[in-house]
Amino acid sequence: MNQLWHRARRDLNSKFGFFALITILFWIKSYIAYQTKFTLGAQGPMQQLILAISPLGFAILLFGIGLYIRGKWAYWYMIVMDAILSTWLFANILYYREFSDFITFSLIKGSGSASDNLGKSLMGILRATDFLVFLDVLFVILILVFGFVKIDKRPFKIVNAFLVTILSFAVLGANLTMAYANRSGLLTRTFDNNYIVKYLGLQSYTLYDGIKTYQNGNKKKEAKSSQLDPIRKFLKETHANPNIQYKGVEKGKNVFVIHLESLQQFVIDKKWKGQEITPNLNKLYHDKNTLAFDNFFNQVGQGKTADAEMMLENSLFGLPEGAAMVTDGTTNTFQSTPAILDQHGYTTAAFHGDVPSFWNRDNAYKSFGYQYFFSKQYFDIKPGYVSGYGMKDKIFLRDSMQYVQQLPQPFYAKLITVSNHYPYLISKENATIAPWDTGDPTVDPYVQTAHYLDQSIGELMQYLKKSGLEKKSVLVLYGDHYGISNNHKPAIAKILGLKGVNNYDLAMFQKVPFMIHADGLKGGINHNYSGEIDVMPTLMNILGIKTPGTIEFGQDMTAKNFNQIVAFRDGSFVSKKYTKYGGDLYYTATGEQITNETGNQKKEIAKIQDYVDKQLTYSDKVINGDLLRFNKLDWFKKVNKADYNYKKQNGLEQLEQADKKFPTSLVSQNHGKSTMGDYKTDAPEIKDDEKDSK
Repeated sequence: MNQLWHRARRDLNSKFGFFALITILFWIKSYIAYQTKFTLGAQGPMQQLILAISPLGFAILLFGIGLYIRGKWAYWYMIVMDAILSTWLFANILYYREFSDFITFSLIKGSGSASDNLGKSLMGILRATDFLVFLDVLFVILILVFGFVKIDKRPFKIVNAFLVTILSFAVLGANLTMAYANRSGLLTRTFDNNYIVKYLGLQSYTLYDGIKTYQNGNKKKEAKSSQLDPIRKFLKETHANPNIQYKGVEKGKNVFVIHLESLQQFVIDKKWKGQEITPNLNKLYHDKNTLAFDNFFNQVGQGKTADAEMMLENSLFGLPEGAAMVTDGTTNTFQSTPAILDQHGYTTAAFHGDVPSFWNRDNAYKSFGYQYFFSKQYFDIKPGYVSGYGMKDKIFLRDSMQYVQQLPQPFYAKLITVSNHYPYLISKENATIAPWDTGDPTVDPYVQTAHYLDQSIGELMQYLKKSGLEKKSVLVLYGDHYGISNNHKPAIAKILGLKGVNNYDLAMFQKVPFMIHADGLKGGINHNYSGEIDVMPTLMNILGIKTPGTIEFGQDMTAKNFNQIVAFRDGSFVSKKYTKYGGDLYYTATGEQITNETGNQKKEIAKIQDYVDKQLTYSDKVINGDLLRFNKLDWFKKVNKADYNYKKQNGLEQLEQADKKFPTSLVSQNHGKSTMGDYKTDAPEIKDDEKDSK
């Protein structure tokens, strides 16, 4: 035993021995993290073997560079490299825990546009065990500091260092070969980053993402108008004729788009401890003048809210990496809903109680054609008014109406709520329902913030009725994305009353509310399988606005020949007959898993998958290549971003001038008197202010 101990110490006292130690420790650590911190879905002996090998190739390559370096600097290099790789692993663990995805360069590029309050979010998902990824770094530093391992100052033979480099490429090559044997087209036909990490490891994924980001950056330079030809052909072949029953039934009315942050469909009609979670939304959902959709899915990627906005107002998907509103919102050409409505006589405005740069909105909204953007600078924000990612919903919606009442009618107004945003912060005064008891601290307060959001919608609806705006308006209410991620399976199962959840349950958990409410609208609950990509053509049909020649990847959800195929950003899907999610296949109606596909089923599923792949790929081509600059429409005037200025002083002056030119605002119709007296809220922060002022 003593001989083995001394031999081990002797080997570690060589440069190669230290290299071998730090490589093996990093390899083991990475594999453990892949198994415990991520949900990569490795199934069967072959995938498990590939997963085990995947971190090794790059570990040998990167640490092996140290063998070319002389003296103590070789050791310093390997330790610093280990620290860098460990930090990258740590960052991805935190990001993955909440978003079930990995960090991309596009996401990093846009992080400044979505960084507000991220510190609070990170603290909510941090686990003590996450810091174990730095344990090996600390260990190798300590064995050097305390002299257990001596620094080998002898030069390492270049030929041997070169052999180590060759070994790393051999391992990487073997890894890639095995990966492609198990999943063909891994790098050429994939929409899911989980697959790349599962088969090739985190370092290979990072390299792949860097190359892809660089290639996407060059696509705009190389883009040609002819690239739109196959896209137009695809859209023509898959076109669904708008439903004549709803064509133009709400023509000329105002439009409110109410963004229900992180709200999921399962809370509709659900009670907790005898109390309705969303009583006001439930009432709207079942109203005879509300067209509601109970199989409506979020289809967002890494951009989350930004992706939802991109789909709703452009019928274009978000990108597989980062947020298109951030990476392309400033420079790209769009033919968006706000710009189209502007050119049909509408006043267009967006409202958000946070900084204008969040998700690059101050630039992207100019590209979309918004005339006004009422951000945080427009509101009188007092202590207690802000929580998490912006103004509290009750205060935000109330204070937004002071500007809505001044907008010339008809108008298109988008109101972005934020109180139901992760990490679901709520004060005792605003919590009027008990938290869930799942034992998951991330999930349990969600019911409280969802209930608070619903109360704010109830107050808004009362104002719209009293002011007369409800009868003059179309209300579009939608949940932008999931609030509870798939990484909280035990909590999800308890909330849904299930023993456990499978991939079918998780697919159905992606449903979010979608309702269109208007006085006189023929309502009811529509069971079609649909998603956010379909909102724009549906709304345009109801408003009676034709958009010939636009590049829209959605369809009218009420159309007779609506195909009912919902594409998720990772390439999985829900259709009327089949659901494919997390690599598993199910019957959509029953949730029964399909393990042995018949020949006919394989053909049907392949046809759906081909549609989904083309829909995602063509949408990506449009954004990455900025192809809409080539889509000339004789009825649409290209948006000039220089026409818009969202500074407060400019916006207020613009409102005043617009009212003189078009005296159709609610205030003008009320003989110059404000309607804010009609808005009633029980927000404790406002009541406290009123007491102080008295």
